[in-house]
Amino acid sequence: MLRYKLLLLFLFFVIAKMQGQEIKSVKITEVAQFIADSKSPLIVNMWATWCKPCVEELPYFLEEVNNYNASKGNADSIQLLLVSFDFALSFPDGIAKFAAKRNINARIVWLDETNADYFCPKIDAKWSGAIPSTLFINNKSGYRNFVEEQISHEQLKNEIKAIVH
Repeated sequence: MLRYKLLLLFLFFVIAKMQGQEIKSVKITEVAQFIADSKSPLIVNMWATWCKPCVEELPYFLEEVNNYNASKGNADSIQLLLVSFDFALSFPDGIAKFAAKRNINARIVWLDETNADYFCPKIDAKWSGAIPSTLFINNKSGYRNFVEEQISHEQLKNEIKAIVH
């Protein structure tokens, strides 16, 4: 009977781990440092679960980054960082449930900041704070483009071509 209970407990933890990723709370300085330290092409998407344009473009990011990475291997892979602007009440469970329901395999962090005048310039000087917004950056090639609007699937494909060359 004890082995049965231990097996059930083990299965519970395995299933719970598989169903959701850990959503980490970060400050903008951590995001800026992650961007500065990136050794591979990086896409940083600012979004929220309640933002319709954000949710509409999200599958494009997942599809294109996964397809590119599958075709190129680890050495030339693109990193995708999803920075959630959800309300504190959604952190972490609401964001994690959203991610699990949509099979999001990209890294998600929750921005624990409220002063847009402080955090926006740390991503891009021209950012008003609107979402969705996306930073495309390749520190090795010097490529950098900031887009403060919803991105179409075709625009994203073009940005990926630009960021990897």
